[in-house]
Amino acid sequence: MSKTFKQKLFGAARSKAPRLLCRFLRRKDGAAAVEFAFVMVPFLMLMFAIMETALIFFAGQTLETAAANSGRLILTGQAQSQKFDAAKFKQEVCARVYALFDCEGGLIVDVRTYNSFASIDNSKPIDADGKLTLNPTYAPGGPGDIVVVRLGYQWPIHLSLLGFNLSDLTGEKRLLLATAAFRNEPFSVAQ
Repeated sequence: MSKTFKQKLFGAARSKAPRLLCRFLRRKDGAAAVEFAFVMVPFLMLMFAIMETALIFFAGQTLETAAANSGRLILTGQAQSQKFDAAKFKQEVCARVYALFDCEGGLIVDVRTYNSFASIDNSKPIDADGKLTLNPTYAPGGPGDIVVVRLGYQWPIHLSLLGFNLSDLTGEKRLLLATAAFRNEPFSVAQ
């Protein structure tokens, strides 16, 4: 190939390049598709994060309602008069939290009796390593006793976006904890 032929070939390409680039930039045929591709990923991430956050709050409220309603069984003496043990009380709780939770495998039911309201430990049972430290017991107490019913569930977190992470346990889980504190009514236990 002669030098003049190469110069002509690449010289012509060089002079057409700016014109092709300008023509390409002026075209508007696929602009909406390209703009949508840029916006779609952050938009979908934001939508899934909003849905997951809403689901976690809904599950927490469901657990709070179950704690209040099942705590009423202890408050009124029904659980004591029917001689509920920990398994039977957990069944009563599970009847109130259907569909959202793995009740048999994941729900933690803790019922404790205290001497005064001031002595109640209401801190989150999570250690510095993000591990759950709640050891469930079942002590519904008698008439006039102060009782705290705590329901816990390790909710799995699927999205952690933009540095906003809802998990507080190891393994990308969040502890949902519902508490009901009350003084038992002066009921009488049937013998």
